[in-house]
Amino acid sequence: MSQVLHTPPPTPAPAAEDLAALAARHGLSVSGARPSLREYVGQLWARRHFISAFATAKLTAQYSQAKLGQVWQVMTPLLNAAVYYFIFGVLLGTKHNVPDYVPFLVTGVFIWTFTQSSIMAGTRAISGNLGLVRALHFPRAALPISFALQQLQQLLFSMAALVVILLCFGVPVAASWVLAIPALVLQFTFNAGVSMVVARLGAKTPDIAQLMPFVLRTWMYVSGVMWSIDKLTTKEPHIVRVLLELNPAAVYIDLMRFALIDSFHADSLPPHVWAAATGWALLAGVGGFIYFWKAEETYGRG
Repeated sequence: MSQVLHTPPPTPAPAAEDLAALAARHGLSVSGARPSLREYVGQLWARRHFISAFATAKLTAQYSQAKLGQVWQVMTPLLNAAVYYFIFGVLLGTKHNVPDYVPFLVTGVFIWTFTQSSIMAGTRAISGNLGLVRALHFPRAALPISFALQQLQQLLFSMAALVVILLCFGVPVAASWVLAIPALVLQFTFNAGVSMVVARLGAKTPDIAQLMPFVLRTWMYVSGVMWSIDKLTTKEPHIVRVLLELNPAAVYIDLMRFALIDSFHADSLPPHVWAAATGWALLAGVGGFIYFWKAEETYGRG
């Protein structure tokens, strides 16, 4: 007698809501899901020592292959200042009617380099560290923030050379030098915010890193790094002067010049300059952080 084999009916697949309930019951969550903004800030704070150590390690390794090593941290902006002095100060004559032109120029170059380097490093913060992003779980904003912190550390090394230059050219030590501290805090906040914006853009479109040098070069030329906005815009329409003075890079450069150079008087600053510096820092810092956080779950994928 032949036997009839009966195949048991297939087990129905569990419904999606059943799987979600099962995962919730056992404390499981979606891998790589974006945390809430409050949780994200807490995660960053918990990793503050990693951010600091990562920035210091990157700074130490930056010139490790060069014979002069960390000396290049100071030499690079000084050589740039020397080139700009020859081209703009001597050949184009922008040093005329600008008291203490060498301290004026070197301060501008150092402060601009801080912003420029932070943004350039930010464009590759994610795309240049995909191995780290894919291997470890941590808030990705730690990367652009650590690169901005690295550039701040490099600026502080350079400030030692800047102080020597100021003293050599007869600029006296003054109580106003203390104002450099809040100015740098505001500039760092601005730089970190913009770095997070370009980090998100660079993660999606790596070609941003190729375009950014041209954008930054144009920005430098309109920021009064090598020339005085106050002196060279006397014949320009008022709106042009206002836009140039309220340019965030120019705001932070002018604040540092006002703090360090006694011949750079308050009448050379745009109105409400501290309010403008604070506004730019809050806009870039908070806005850039939220913009970066919204794409947290996409970094390192694809």
